[in-house]
Amino acid sequence: MSRRPPQRRRGPIRRPARNRRQQQDGTQLLVVAVAAAAAISLIVTLVNWLIAHWWILILAAAVTLLGGWAWWQQRTQRTQWQQAQRRALRYGLAQLDALAHRQFEHAIRDLMYRDGCADAVQVGGQGDLGADVKATDPFGRRWVIQCKHRRNGNQGAAVGTPELQVLNGTGRPVHKADVVVMVTNGRITQPGRAFARQQRLHLVDRQVLAQWAAGSRPLWELLSAVPPPRRPTNRS
Repeated sequence: MSRRPPQRRRGPIRRPARNRRQQQDGTQLLVVAVAAAAAISLIVTLVNWLIAHWWILILAAAVTLLGGWAWWQQRTQRTQWQQAQRRALRYGLAQLDALAHRQFEHAIRDLMYRDGCADAVQVGGQGDLGADVKATDPFGRRWVIQCKHRRNGNQGAAVGTPELQVLNGTGRPVHKADVVVMVTNGRITQPGRAFARQQRLHLVDRQVLAQWAAGSRPLWELLSAVPPPRRPTNRS
């Protein structure tokens, strides 16, 4: 009796990876198609419901308009209040004398902001390169201001040529200023005034500061030989 040779076991038949990817892509497309159909059906149902209940659209539009009008009114009133607060800002010399140096810089910034310089900022500190306050006036001119606060006012040390030389060396070349200003609640020496005239620097001493801080006129109306506006405005 003859024996049959043993048969080899065959492993599981492997489907090509390409067929599996095609099946996965087909499943994904089916899911996307079903989701799109459901979304379209939901939109159609919602539109039909809104058409049947048209008065809801009118009510929603009315509520939106009223809400927008109320928001605009509040915004306008807040802006007017802020403008009134800025215009009401006043400082006396005694108040300015009592400030610390950094507070004095903030006060000068606030006065520029009061005058309409919406971007006025205090930048004084270590490494300020001669600029304590920067601002752009409504006419497009860039202002760079150096502040020298004297606790004793006129009795304190006078601002002289060395301080003005530092400001002159950075105001236009570094900070790209159109108007370079030295502000102090004290005195400025005569040599310093002569140097400022030569270099087209503007000086705000104690007398000019008192007029500016206690009044409502912007600084550019109190200074002479200010550069012309960069852009035309209703005020130019």
